Amino acid sequence: MKRTSIKLKFRASVDPRKAGSLIFQLIRGRKVRRIKSEYKIYKEEWDDTAGRIALATSDPSRCGQLHVIRYNVEWELRRLGKIIDTFERSGKEWNLDLVIRKYNPYINKEYSVFHFIRGQILRKKQLGKIRSSETYQATLNSFMNFRQGVDLTFDMFDSELMELYEAELRRRGVVRNTSSFYLRILRTNYKLAVEKGLTQDCHPFKHVYCGMDKTVKRCLSFDEIKKMKELDLSLKPALDFARDMFIFSFCTRGMSFVDMAYLKKTDLKNGYLIYRRKKTGQLLTIEWTRQMQSLIDKYKVNSTRYLLPLIVREDGSERRQYQNQMMKINRSLKEVASLMRLSVPLSLYYSRHSWATIARGKSIPLSVISEGLGHDSEATTQIYLDSIKSEEVDRANRKILRDL
Repeated sequence: MKRTSIKLKFRASVDPRKAGSLIFQLIRGRKVRRIKSEYKIYKEEWDDTAGRIALATSDPSRCGQLHVIRYNVEWELRRLGKIIDTFERSGKEWNLDLVIRKYNPYINKEYSVFHFIRGQILRKKQLGKIRSSETYQATLNSFMNFRQGVDLTFDMFDSELMELYEAELRRRGVVRNTSSFYLRILRTNYKLAVEKGLTQDCHPFKHVYCGMDKTVKRCLSFDEIKKMKELDLSLKPALDFARDMFIFSFCTRGMSFVDMAYLKKTDLKNGYLIYRRKKTGQLLTIEWTRQMQSLIDKYKVNSTRYLLPLIVREDGSERRQYQNQMMKINRSLKEVASLMRLSVPLSLYYSRHSWATIARGKSIPLSVISEGLGHDSEATTQIYLDSIKSEEVDRANRKILRDL
């Protein structure tokens, strides 16, 4: 029986400044066939003795890239090996040309991971889940960057690949909660691909972190919020507006900025504000109070259907207007924090955490706070409130150490 060998070879570029090509070499009997891969490396990155990519480099960024290239070519070598094994077990006559024909370096769109996630992004947009579509796009951009634009199939997902991706995110300085967020979105798409029969579940995410770390406390005290409300910012219109939007969010139980931006005038009737959360679709009802009305009265009634002067034109640019306003307001809130000598990077999100924290401090039941925030479960609300425990322990410790 003729033996078949598969080896990885390196072909240097004629220009020493340019990267050379990685070649898959197949030998059977006296026949030799070569398949040029889409991966390129430099001469010093090739270990000719071992016949593989050398990872010894002082550049951590390049080292990460070489790890990915080595993972990819080794996977392709295994793929070629499986094709040859299938031919050998068939008992039929075959040759290397048949192997090359069977081996297709281009991934069919039906099995493409990139194409699959793009489909999910489009579906999210069609369902009106714009924010979700944006987070899926950010994840895809990050993963494609890690893969250097080289597509793959879901059966290439394994623990090693996910660990390499997580390590690359850490190397880039991405915080653990953000890397976990990307990995959770990839895991969601992977599970959906399993459901659709595109791959078997090999549990590739079992060795990477997909949880949520406790974040630094992001809340203000009631006294700080009251002080902010009473600040005279009449000479600084941008800061004045940012402060008012923060206070409006606090007054409406920590309403998220996207929900504030898309509130319609028709949502306010008979003394109640009734709206659906963009994030979950949950219907919320809030009693309209004098504090909310005073903030509305302060600004000219706009000609759009929107209640707050955040989206001021209905010309198809509503999403962009909302995003621009959010950036401007968050930037201005940091200046407000500086004026108040607050040692926190104040943003709109603080209003939501602050409302939940102050409510807990007034012994309001967790179930009521959860309902007020529009959370699906009390477990989500507890994440908001866990940071308070450490503050209480610190306070107790100060009492203990006071007379030491």
